[in-house]
Amino acid sequence: MDTTTAILTDITTSISETVGTFDQSTVLWALIVGIIVAFILGAGMGANDVSNAFGTSVGSGVVTIIQAYIMASIFETLGSVLVGWSVTDTMRKGVVDTAQYADDPKALLLGQVAILGGCASWLMIATALHMPVSTTHSLVGATVGFSIVIKGFEGIQWLAIVKIVCSWFVSPLLSGTISSVLYIIVDHVVLRTANPVKAGLRALPVFYFVCLAFNALMIFWDGSKLLHFDKIPFWGIIIIVLGVGCLAAAFAHFIMKPRIQAKIQDSEVPPTPPIFSDLESARGSSELKEFTEGSIQVEPKPAPPPGKIRKFFLWLLPNKRQIDSRSTTQLFATIQVFTACFAGFAHGAQDVSNAVAPLAALISIYRFKSTEQKEAVPIYVLLYGVLAICVGLWTLGHRVIKTVGQRMSEINPASGFTIEFGAAMTALLASKVGLPISTTHCLVGSVVAVGSIRSGEGIKWSIFRNIVISWIVTLPVAGLISAGIMLIIKWTAL
Repeated sequence: MDTTTAILTDITTSISETVGTFDQSTVLWALIVGIIVAFILGAGMGANDVSNAFGTSVGSGVVTIIQAYIMASIFETLGSVLVGWSVTDTMRKGVVDTAQYADDPKALLLGQVAILGGCASWLMIATALHMPVSTTHSLVGATVGFSIVIKGFEGIQWLAIVKIVCSWFVSPLLSGTISSVLYIIVDHVVLRTANPVKAGLRALPVFYFVCLAFNALMIFWDGSKLLHFDKIPFWGIIIIVLGVGCLAAAFAHFIMKPRIQAKIQDSEVPPTPPIFSDLESARGSSELKEFTEGSIQVEPKPAPPPGKIRKFFLWLLPNKRQIDSRSTTQLFATIQVFTACFAGFAHGAQDVSNAVAPLAALISIYRFKSTEQKEAVPIYVLLYGVLAICVGLWTLGHRVIKTVGQRMSEINPASGFTIEFGAAMTALLASKVGLPISTTHCLVGSVVAVGSIRSGEGIKWSIFRNIVISWIVTLPVAGLISAGIMLIIKWTAL
């Protein structure tokens, strides 16, 4: 669960503690508007954030956009329902000191509408411009914007803002490093071998074990309180993780490996029969073939020997001119679809409450007039947010999918697998240790890092520059839109 969820929960919890009792008719309009705007926010989130998870799969040609939509809808929903129940977690840190609103809780309540409106507007604008931005940072910027209108700069937690700015650099660097290391390992263990398909099939159970075991660890370690995962002892978590990993490895070995082998064999073109009947002529043609394919060594022009450091990096880093065979591509295509689903599940588990957290608070306050906000998010509110996310994905998701998956760098299934796995691993690990990072930034960082060391065409830096600019302007633009909405509310409703 990301930092913004905790921030919004901190704010809305303070609302409930200060409102106490109120006339429901005076805030009914805010509830109705909140329901509508929360749907728009969820749609913007689906079009922008969720599209990132499957962007590399589409870019590498593994799945079509329609197939990506279907898988994203399924796994985002599963992740949100199975893991993303609770709006609160251990990362409860506020951007705004809500104690400043103790004497005017209505302003803070109405401010939630401004937050939703500011964030939703910016996400829609960014999606229209093909820019992958962070919902997390949009919500934080919108929170600061409405607070400045009401209380000025009093109570703004600047340390939290600094942490968010630092996350612009930390998340892509960390994710890019993990994905790059993983790609180098794959390159040495599989791609450089004499028979990459055989080596890849041998490593397939290991990939499945690591992916599923890590996913299980993130689900059950400090897991959902509503599902009582938090009560599982550590030794129980280890047993579950190892069990899930072993089942995944067995599935890969006994079911996936034979299917992949059969698919590769069916796609192989049978060799053309020799056109010479004479054995000597045939042997001569083979020699000619060997010569044309480079098996006969030709002395190159003398060149200065590379230094030890340069020689080491030439050995370590992938050959940018290397072209993977069709069989190798098919092998990694199956793995990449698997990791894309993992990334979608992780995103649903973490970020779905962004769209519903303010709405859940409004509904709870309106229904129960509670001063504690202890009840969990109702399942119908969560599913409402998931529905909005899926609608946004299906209607506008193709814009961001093409930016991340096709325009920024050349991506093949092998690099796409490492990009998605590294980004998902970084996002889940960071959420567990309390780092406020963005899944969007993680994916873009991985694309840039892996593309730099692997892609023959390299990185399209003009696209990357535009994306970085969109990151930088997210906080102030979302804040300005939220401030403008709050000014209108202030003049008309306060």
